[in-house]
Amino acid sequence: MAKGFRMIRCGMRGVEAIVAETRHSFPRHSHQHYGIGVVHRGAQRSFSGRGMVEAGPGDTITVNPGEVHDGMPIGDDGRAWSMLYFEPAMIQGAADDIADGAHGTREFHHPAITSRTTANIFLRLFAAATGPDDGASQIRCDELLLSLLAGLIGGEMSEPARAVPMAIRRARALIDDAPAMPVTLADLARESGLSRFQVLRGFARATGRTPHAYIMQRRIDLARSLIAGGMPLAEAAAAGGFADQSHMTRLFVRSFGISPGVYADAVT
Repeated sequence: MAKGFRMIRCGMRGVEAIVAETRHSFPRHSHQHYGIGVVHRGAQRSFSGRGMVEAGPGDTITVNPGEVHDGMPIGDDGRAWSMLYFEPAMIQGAADDIADGAHGTREFHHPAITSRTTANIFLRLFAAATGPDDGASQIRCDELLLSLLAGLIGGEMSEPARAVPMAIRRARALIDDAPAMPVTLADLARESGLSRFQVLRGFARATGRTPHAYIMQRRIDLARSLIAGGMPLAEAAAAGGFADQSHMTRLFVRSFGISPGVYADAVT
């Protein structure tokens, strides 16, 4: 496996595939997608909304959409992993099938799972999703994904345990509706009906990030979506609310381990 981060072309619609071998430490960030992967070598320690967790060789790792997490290697040699990122509707639909039609917002409960069977199913899914299309790849990927989720979650996926207060939801919506627009703490306070300090404290409790960190994450998410749609990098940086393309690139690499250019080459 080549060192660094590499996006692999993926035959499953709504799925991104990444392989990595690195000593890179990720700051706290989030993804818009569900993530499932397997650690091949080395070990990692990370904070997540489900607590502190360590994962080593053969462990399956998961992340929920919007879940704030970080990641750092244990030891000096780094770690290597493969990861698939799924559009939320894809996982939620499969989980509904497994739950025999029960609906709701679905979350993974366990950020790391030690199960050779689960890891093997993931590796077979990764190979099928990133391999050549033999005319039956889609049905094979669908079968493997359902088998993987059944082993990972069974009937355990459920509604998130913690509700976000309405005042903070209003402040968050002000950002979500137009992440590229300038916004101040005073703007969020007016929208929520709280004081600036109450917004700051409540936002951190509800989202795991300060309002500024949340804005930067939403701008990266927006730029990523625009790039995936074919927008040139400089235009995506401007539309995403960044000072310039360099600013976007620095935050993109910090969050995802790859540059916007590498991402664009892989998805367009």
